Amino acid sequence: MTWRTIRARDCVSIECGPRWTSEKEKSFSIDRMTLSSRVAIITGAASGLGRATATRFVQNGARVILCDLPSSEGVIVARDLGASCHFSPTDVTKEEDVAAALDLAESVFGEPVNTAVNCAGIALAIKTLSKKGVHPLSHFERTLSVNTIGSFNVARLAAERMSKARPGPDGERGIIINTASIAAYEGQIGQVAYAASKAAIVGMTLPLARDLSSYGIRVNTIAPGLFMTPLLAGLPEKMQKELGDSVPFPSRLGNPEEYAHLVHAIIDNKMINGETIRLDGGLRMPPK
Repeated sequence: MTWRTIRARDCVSIECGPRWTSEKEKSFSIDRMTLSSRVAIITGAASGLGRATATRFVQNGARVILCDLPSSEGVIVARDLGASCHFSPTDVTKEEDVAAALDLAESVFGEPVNTAVNCAGIALAIKTLSKKGVHPLSHFERTLSVNTIGSFNVARLAAERMSKARPGPDGERGIIINTASIAAYEGQIGQVAYAASKAAIVGMTLPLARDLSSYGIRVNTIAPGLFMTPLLAGLPEKMQKELGDSVPFPSRLGNPEEYAHLVHAIIDNKMINGETIRLDGGLRMPPK
């Protein structure tokens, strides 16, 4: 059927409701995999975006493994969130740490993870060349190691476990959500390493989704703007206000809970796959 041969009787009005052509098409309305069926691994979960996501998950019935560095407040956060939440000390760049977190999920929850949210990351502000000298290569390598390689490490190992999970009615076995940044698109002065690491996360989103499609695993990325994370919370109040005022609308810093809400929405909407979503209030960053 071409567009020219579509007839009025082939169209479906909103008032009449959808016309299903198969049971598979029906599945999106009856197979909303709620958070109560989720076994999740969340990195960077001891603070900021990761902590807000873990909190939302637990409040909505999910079972969660919190992953963060041993020096973080992961143990305290897990204790506060209750019995459906466990902490696994994790350096996302280490295969054995991530594998241990995935093993813990299967041990305490009795099934493999079906959700992975990558929030772990670092940010260093260093110019390529300045009066202090040339950008240390080790700093560039470290930023990409944690942000990019760490995200991929979690994604690949989680995908392997998800591939063994029981599929839902529409065949979905799991979802991976990575965290990039608007710096991937408008990196500022001093953000060469950070912007490169986040742009790489954006770049691998679609190939990952395509690689894992045959297993029923979706992959998406969120690119947040200016959010009230521990990094910005440590700035003077005046500077926080100036940063918030730079956002077109709403003119404020984002709340970590708004990031968590988008994670939830992406999980619910099965047609969101291979996509990077900016969450920035319309902000486009200036050079500095």
